[in-house]
Amino acid sequence: MSGYMGKVLFVDLSSSSFEERAISNKVYEEYLTGVGLGAYILNQEIPAGADPLGPANVLGFMSGLLTGTGSLLTGRWMAVCKSPLTGGWGDANCGGNLSPAIKQCGYDGIFFKGAATKPVYLVIDEEGDPRLEDAADLWGLDAVETENLLSEKHRGEKTPAVAVIGPAGEKLSLIAGICNDRGRIAARSGVGAVMGSKKLKAIVLSGSHKIGCVDRETVRTLSKKYAAKVKKVSLPRIFKGSLLPYAGMVMGKMKKVTALDGMMILVPTLKKWGTPMSNSLGVTSGDLPIKNWGGSVLDFNRSRYRHLNPDLIIEREQKKYNCYSCVVGCGGICRIDDIAGGEFKETHKPEYETCAAFGGLLLNSDRESIFYINELLNRAGMDSISAGNTVAFALECFENGLLSKEDTGGLELKWGNAEAIIGLVKKMIAREGVVGDLLADGVKVAAGKLGEKSAPYAIHAGGQEPGMHDPRFDPLLGLHFSADPTPGRHTIGCGQYYQMMHLWEEVSWAPPVTGHNKSEEYSASDREALKGVAGACYKQIVDGSGGCLFAAMSGVQHWPLFKWLNAATGWDKSPDQYMKIGKRIQTLRQQFNIREGVEPASFRMPDRLAGQPPLKEGPLKGISVPIDEMMRLYWKQFGWSEADGRPLAATLEELGL
Repeated sequence: MSGYMGKVLFVDLSSSSFEERAISNKVYEEYLTGVGLGAYILNQEIPAGADPLGPANVLGFMSGLLTGTGSLLTGRWMAVCKSPLTGGWGDANCGGNLSPAIKQCGYDGIFFKGAATKPVYLVIDEEGDPRLEDAADLWGLDAVETENLLSEKHRGEKTPAVAVIGPAGEKLSLIAGICNDRGRIAARSGVGAVMGSKKLKAIVLSGSHKIGCVDRETVRTLSKKYAAKVKKVSLPRIFKGSLLPYAGMVMGKMKKVTALDGMMILVPTLKKWGTPMSNSLGVTSGDLPIKNWGGSVLDFNRSRYRHLNPDLIIEREQKKYNCYSCVVGCGGICRIDDIAGGEFKETHKPEYETCAAFGGLLLNSDRESIFYINELLNRAGMDSISAGNTVAFALECFENGLLSKEDTGGLELKWGNAEAIIGLVKKMIAREGVVGDLLADGVKVAAGKLGEKSAPYAIHAGGQEPGMHDPRFDPLLGLHFSADPTPGRHTIGCGQYYQMMHLWEEVSWAPPVTGHNKSEEYSASDREALKGVAGACYKQIVDGSGGCLFAAMSGVQHWPLFKWLNAATGWDKSPDQYMKIGKRIQTLRQQFNIREGVEPASFRMPDRLAGQPPLKEGPLKGISVPIDEMMRLYWKQFGWSEADGRPLAATLEELGL
């Protein structure tokens, strides 16, 4: 009983057949579970050149190695597949309560190949044997409606965990995700479109297998210690959301890069506000993108950003929300029955990414519209990051005469026009009219249809729209946007994450943060590249364990990921050995892209994000990022070709790939 279940399930939707496959201990020791096991299996199962929306693609639902062992903040699950958005490796990460349910069904992952001829859903309940059921009556329903119906229909001794697609996935929107827990979304890489292409509406899981752990007492002791630290930290009552813009101004002017204690800085703010803590903090520091990445706080000034004060966001919070095994509780359920005529009663608290994507990015200060859009997208199963970037693209195209009111069905797509923004989101979800169909597949596809004149406004990296953090504020973020096998992802790494993770305290080769000048982050160097490599390798271990990024940011001196892994499995690996596993997973993801004909250099972020040319005003005035040089040094430090990002033969041999 070593933390992992020892097998996976394959579901062939074309033949309605099932196959259990045992996984060797060696594979677990080399790849963990989660994204690692997913990458190992998909590299074997998906034929080169497979159509991402065809039956040859494989969609996996992965739990984490530490999920269910008694460790804390290790309850996240991942969807893995070939991405229809980038044409390469695809994965998406989500919290809630699905991850333990996968393992309680006896598996570390559930994989779907082929495609059904009509809508179906998978059921694995207390009886144990998986089965497919007809989903014709569910097709067309939104994600929340579907989950409610399936939870009630299949409720036994316990309520099942359910993952579903909404209308966006059914209509094969390339920016669709997979939903669970009534509106949480594994949003990125277009995983919802893959699920829709297979006519798979949902999975319903309520197994009763026990999850093993070799040394549960050690895991429990480590967890108690971490929980006690989380309980102890809190913000002074006097610290209000109105003070955050001033903190942002200070952050934006800092000249030194110093180590930060995530337990003291990040955790208490998450406990109080959740991720909306960054709403106004990010505007004044320069972290939050403004006006399709081309503006600044001068465009979205205090008269606007004050409406997104996190104190005003949590005024609607009815109850806190914790993911499985979480003691922080950054989520929340908010009342919205007085918005849009009471169409919806409640919604998950809009995350920072949604507030930013439909706030400053669009110059929209209408807070109620953001709550409403949040629920529209949650129910549709559409990625709010990609959707917000796509709306921003449309607004700038409209401003410059590339879209007309005839194209938009009469919508006046002007910056900050909340009514038009809502109307456009609805059209995208439904693929309604010329503009709805144009934008439903994200920025890259839309720009390809509108032509070369729209290219300067098309903000994406390799087809994926970037997360709501500006690389001109944190250059290491831009490196991950451009060089990770899943581009545009703000969750892989950045300078601030690295400052809080304290990897150098446990990993022999991770560069320490010792108070160097901030200006050095804007120069391509082996040190900065190695920080990027360390952050990326560690993130693969986190994702292979079912871990939470915020827990990782609390620091290795607090969140004992390596120790938990050893205790749960009975292994005796050093942090350096675990980091080699992370390097193996990252390199395999890169190899998948190479195999699929994706050139790593094609993921480079747009010039606008690199400050080429620099902004002329605001906190990021005059700043540019030498992204091409940074990418080459990152590839070199990873053991990939400095010229083109292809893993070197010596590296593949070292990693056993």
